[in-house]
Amino acid sequence: MRTFLKNGIGMIPCNKWEPNCWVNVVKPTPQDKAYLINTLDVPLAFYEDIEDVDERPRVEVEDGWCLVLMRIPYKVHNANGTFSTVPLGIIFKDDIFVSVCFYQTDIIQDFISYTKRKNINKTDNINFVFRLLLSSSIWFLKYLKSINAQIKAAERELETSVENDDLKTLSNLDRTLVYFTSALRGNEILTHKLKNMRGIKEVYDPDLVEDVEIESKQALETTSIYSTILNSTLDTYATVISNNLNMVMKRLTSINVILMLPTLIASFFGMNLEIGTSIFNWMFYIAVFVSIAFTALSAIFFYKKRWF
Repeated sequence: MRTFLKNGIGMIPCNKWEPNCWVNVVKPTPQDKAYLINTLDVPLAFYEDIEDVDERPRVEVEDGWCLVLMRIPYKVHNANGTFSTVPLGIIFKDDIFVSVCFYQTDIIQDFISYTKRKNINKTDNINFVFRLLLSSSIWFLKYLKSINAQIKAAERELETSVENDDLKTLSNLDRTLVYFTSALRGNEILTHKLKNMRGIKEVYDPDLVEDVEIESKQALETTSIYSTILNSTLDTYATVISNNLNMVMKRLTSINVILMLPTLIASFFGMNLEIGTSIFNWMFYIAVFVSIAFTALSAIFFYKKRWF
């Protein structure tokens, strides 16, 4: 689906392409692809690079066209509510400016609303790219707050019990933080390359670029902190599971010892030998009493050792 946006009170919709407007394409259809390639003459190689979900952030220039590929956070619509990152490609040349994303995310729509609230217009291509990078970093921070809340909830569950679902949740969050770290580092390198490109220094807004760098650095540091906390929580889970297993083994061992004593005593009387029991009518009751006594003493011993 493609939409056209032009300068107004922020970025406002328009019915067709106009010079210096913004062509926003989300989950492109074959018709959208044909429009970009055939009508706007967007390089096919740039379009295919954006389509690759594993493509890394970078900037590329070819025949006057510029491709800026960044990674943006993406909330996966599943039962676990996990997060990932997907590529957002920006292609521009002269008065043509196109953004392409093959996933429906909240970032672009929120960015459009933000431009209307702050009355931000597209004055040039490169500063608009920096604004999108800034919005991406802000959304990374927003999703990191949600991840932190899930980590705290898992820690509270750890205090009561250890369930497989909790472990799966933490494993998914750990994977998400790895994706976030990789994407933020790539975007940070991309910002540095854009800032130092030939002919860019005279155009970009230094305050805007500084905001991008600060937000990106904050998001990267926050991701690192949460990753450390999550690894500590996973280590705690492993320790708790190990302790629980040790307790189970202690209890099984104590039960085996308790049951072994009467079994051992009874085995003497099961031997096919003369041991004098025929002349002592109370020997059976003595054996039962001794078995019960040893069992009780063993149980008391293990109870005091807190093996029960």
